[in-house]
Amino acid sequence: MDAFLAAGAAFLDPYLIGLVLVGTLGGVMVGAMPGLSSTMATALLLPFTLTMDPIPAIALLSALYCAGTYGGSITAILVNAPGAPPAAATAFDGYPLAQQGRAGLALGMAAMSSVIGGIFSVIVLIVAAPLLARVAYDFGPPEYFALALFGLSMLATISGESAVKNLIGGAFGVLLATVGMDFTTGVDRFTFGFWELSEGIHFIPVMIGLFAGCEFLTQAGQLDRVKVRAVLDAVRLPSLDDFRKCASTILRSCGIGTFIGLLPAEGGTVAAMIGYNEAKRWAKDKSRFGKGDIRGIAGPETANNAATGAAMVPTLALGIPGSATTAIILGALLVHGLRPGPHLFTETPTLLYAIFLAMLLANLVFGVFGLIGAKLFARVTLIPITFLWPSVFVLACIGAYALEQSVLDVWIMVGAGLLGFVLKRYGFAAAPIIMGLILGELVENSLKQSLIIFDHDWLRFLERPIVVAFLALTLVSAVWPLVSVLRARRAAAAAAE
Repeated sequence: MDAFLAAGAAFLDPYLIGLVLVGTLGGVMVGAMPGLSSTMATALLLPFTLTMDPIPAIALLSALYCAGTYGGSITAILVNAPGAPPAAATAFDGYPLAQQGRAGLALGMAAMSSVIGGIFSVIVLIVAAPLLARVAYDFGPPEYFALALFGLSMLATISGESAVKNLIGGAFGVLLATVGMDFTTGVDRFTFGFWELSEGIHFIPVMIGLFAGCEFLTQAGQLDRVKVRAVLDAVRLPSLDDFRKCASTILRSCGIGTFIGLLPAEGGTVAAMIGYNEAKRWAKDKSRFGKGDIRGIAGPETANNAATGAAMVPTLALGIPGSATTAIILGALLVHGLRPGPHLFTETPTLLYAIFLAMLLANLVFGVFGLIGAKLFARVTLIPITFLWPSVFVLACIGAYALEQSVLDVWIMVGAGLLGFVLKRYGFAAAPIIMGLILGELVENSLKQSLIIFDHDWLRFLERPIVVAFLALTLVSAVWPLVSVLRARRAAAAAAE
């Protein structure tokens, strides 16, 4: 309690509050730019924090981290170009809502869901950080393999109308994940002489191409169409009924995001995908998902922001980054002479609570900024597409290049856009490809590590309780679509009789 009060007293300093405000607004702006993310902004800002004291430096980076996760939803909703990887799932229903002239509704729900998810995760961390750290410590390669397998089992229902096409798309994403050097043998696979591909195909250029590039080509074929949108509808914020409709989805995604974020090296992208899939799975009417269902925004936005706070637990308690951005924050802690791990909780508890308070304040600030700015952001949808989409394409190229300063990434983005445009015409969705690419590397690497640990004895997977639990969930997830189809047929037959 004394450490918490000391951290609260530190936040009475206007300088520290100003840093959190600057970090929050900067995070929203950077996160909203397609291809740019809080990870990149945090890496660029890190050298400028070296002259600061530890509490202001880590508070600034933490605020930037939280706000950048939310900022990606703005362009995901408005122009189908996720500003950050965790916002990819938000585009599935956010962009259709913007196309229907209800961008304000989508942006407002994204802002409030993000705030609720972020605050929930921070409160959980303050109350139960040591317990959650012990849970994360129990995860090894076998548990990660089972978790990734569970994620892949969701491909059949994650989006689109055809489960078979979703599985084909997911398999293609997993195939893309095998490009690059095999970490166990050191052999390059499918690089075709391009040394830049030795480290694999990063999912950010692919994601930008499948979403922004594909939509750019789609809009280019509709230049002769005149779109009429009601301005008042475009800037209308969510109502109380909208929040009631999404209450169960938000509550469920709070738990999903906190748990996934707790696992080292996972982060908000996987949490958002699972949050979206679970929102669709538990919905009575699934037909609206992918066409503008507001629950398709509440689910992933709550989950990915709940993961931001939880991702700090393995970073602070174990010294294992919970995400790419927390890896940079971990580096900042080391630079400032701090030792992440159990000693951080006993030697510098004031810093620990200051980080949590900074994240709590950042969530409140970007919530207010998101609601106030939603009406302004929504007017982006009123810009003629002849001006809007060329600008989006330029930003997409910059975002793809900025990742590794590689022209090859720009070509990967362009190729993914062309591929996504063709696949979209034949009913293939982008989400399974992205999810397969994200989880494919985790599945392969964790499986190889597990087999080395188990001396290639597959039955030893069943000796791990967490693995057995995830395998059971995977089996249920794989069988559930079939059960749903059989139930629907029985209901139709009963109605016909």
